[in-house]
Amino acid sequence: MTKTGRLPENHKRIAVIIGASSGIGKALAGELSREGWRLALAARRMDLLEKIAADCGLGTLIRRVDLMESEKAAAAIESLLDELGTVDLFIISAGTGHINPELEWNPDCDTLLVNVTGFVSMAQAAMRHFLRQGHGHLVGISSIAALRGSGGAAAYAASKAFQSIYLDGLRDLARLRRLPIKVTEAQPGFVDTAMMKAAHPFWAASPEVAARQILRAIRRRAKHAYITRRWAIVAWLLKLLPRAG
Repeated sequence: MTKTGRLPENHKRIAVIIGASSGIGKALAGELSREGWRLALAARRMDLLEKIAADCGLGTLIRRVDLMESEKAAAAIESLLDELGTVDLFIISAGTGHINPELEWNPDCDTLLVNVTGFVSMAQAAMRHFLRQGHGHLVGISSIAALRGSGGAAAYAASKAFQSIYLDGLRDLARLRRLPIKVTEAQPGFVDTAMMKAAHPFWAASPEVAARQILRAIRRRAKHAYITRRWAIVAWLLKLLPRAG
């Protein structure tokens, strides 16, 4: 960083994407690569990451992380951040969820391990790094499901609500420290990825469309963005409509 707080002209922006092997994370990797960012990509499936890294060009780093093993994942990402040095953007796109109206333990446990414990381990690693370097931009991809409880996917909706509040807390931490660390929450509605367990509605966005809208929010340094923008109307209605029962 220069004395003015701006990056030097010869600095190549560096982004880390957690959950880059498929879906929105993969689409974000493609978009950022085309914009000239240097990327570090992390996910469970190394075979997929290797193919994506080859498309993203020389200098792309990959790491295997499994958010169900949060301590090991955090150690791997902390090592990666130390290797990279200055990091400008850190995106948490990894997540899981299950339709589980029978309230079986294992599906809900998996959801909480990834979306709560794993999510926090990644967000903490990123924020500690940003606090040390004095700047940065953390992006968490939650879900429109955070706005209401779901009888069919109670743990998933609750985990996404947790992510929303946790990101807000990290944003407040940066404010209290008076540091230029931005925290953006992207809340997608239906996106045509493997996360969608049911048949895909005709209005589901492609991962590429979702990624482009998330990047627009990042460029604006927005606190929050519904993805796609039509979901802002749905969110407004959900907040107004009374709950059944």
